Amino acid sequence: MANIVFESNDRASKNFDIVLLIVILLSVAVVILDSVEQINEQYGTLLYVLEWLFTLLFTLEYFFRIWLSNDKKGYIFGFYGIVDLLAIVPTYMSLALIEAHYLTVIRALRFLRILRVLKLVEYLQEASILKVALNESKLKIQIFLGTVLTIVLVMGSLMYIIEGPESGFTSIPKSMYWAIVTLTTVGYGDIVPITNLGQFMASIIMLMGYAIIAVPTGIVTSELTAAKYQNIMKTRKVCHECGYQSNDSDAIYCKLCGSEMDKLN
Repeated sequence: MANIVFESNDRASKNFDIVLLIVILLSVAVVILDSVEQINEQYGTLLYVLEWLFTLLFTLEYFFRIWLSNDKKGYIFGFYGIVDLLAIVPTYMSLALIEAHYLTVIRALRFLRILRVLKLVEYLQEASILKVALNESKLKIQIFLGTVLTIVLVMGSLMYIIEGPESGFTSIPKSMYWAIVTLTTVGYGDIVPITNLGQFMASIIMLMGYAIIAVPTGIVTSELTAAKYQNIMKTRKVCHECGYQSNDSDAIYCKLCGSEMDKLN
């Protein structure tokens, strides 16, 4: 039984996971439909019953997994264990907080189990490359964010001085909010500069926004390329005879010069 619940090596286990994913999909659909006023008015009671039915099923499944797990603590405090718990908590919270049951959409995270169903775990090496790239980009991105926050603070303060409360710039934090919205080219339009100098400053921030948006993308892309190259080099053999670097990791002879790789590496 434990193999069926925690593994995906046979038909029974795969069928269990597929059924589970279908039930998760249906439960998320129930929450989404319940948020539509017209549907809630007509089928609110049915949706309420279905939501509790799904919650009880997931609750039983959660404790069933704990019971079957060889490492109970590892499951409870592991990623999937926490997600499984969060999938059922909001419905019980709704007994005290009426709107809390809408948080059950978090159970959509349980779709990550499809990695096991479709055997996509074999391709997690690609995810590890992305993780390395993000880790290598961390310091550069921190510096970038620090620079952006400084720009936002300076420009927000200037706009507060230039425009003032009459234009909606009632405080420096409010002006900083406007600077962020403008710098990211979102432009809600809830606060608008009306003076010529304020509009000129706004134009400068808009132009800066186009340049700034490209920076983090370039940083991550550069590190991702470097991480991918390093990963490729780890899985390649270099011929010490001719210097060819693209031999497969299991190559016995060099593709270029034919030298025997095992003796050279």
